[in-house]
Amino acid sequence: MAHWLYKSEPDAFSFDDLVAKGKTGQEWDGVRNYQARNHMRAMKVGDRGFFYHSNEGKEVVGIVEVMKEIHPDSTDDSGTWECVDIRAVAPVKTPVTLVAAKAEPRLKGMALVSNSRLSVQPVTDAEWAVVCEMAGISP
Repeated sequence: MAHWLYKSEPDAFSFDDLVAKGKTGQEWDGVRNYQARNHMRAMKVGDRGFFYHSNEGKEVVGIVEVMKEIHPDSTDDSGTWECVDIRAVAPVKTPVTLVAAKAEPRLKGMALVSNSRLSVQPVTDAEWAVVCEMAGISP
């Protein structure tokens, strides 16, 4: 199983909004970056990820799961963009801020720390374990 990080501005779509979608989840639409789209192409059903609130909070707030693999993005009329569907699994016990991630030496190579603008990012198994530890949850 691979791990990922999904970023969203909480005033546009928050982790609570995803929780409210329940088992039906949500299409992770609107991504207009080739690198982020290519990461979604690598995702498989059951892959887990962190839900990260960008702009406000700047912190990992929840765990999500891929429930549908890559398909056309329903918000794109050009046919260029694709996305996956995700669902909320659980909130983290302690949100992990960007400041805390940058201060953690074991996360120095994490995409969130080095390329915080990318909206969909891979997370290594080691990074997953460290962030889970910081968040007070089991990996």
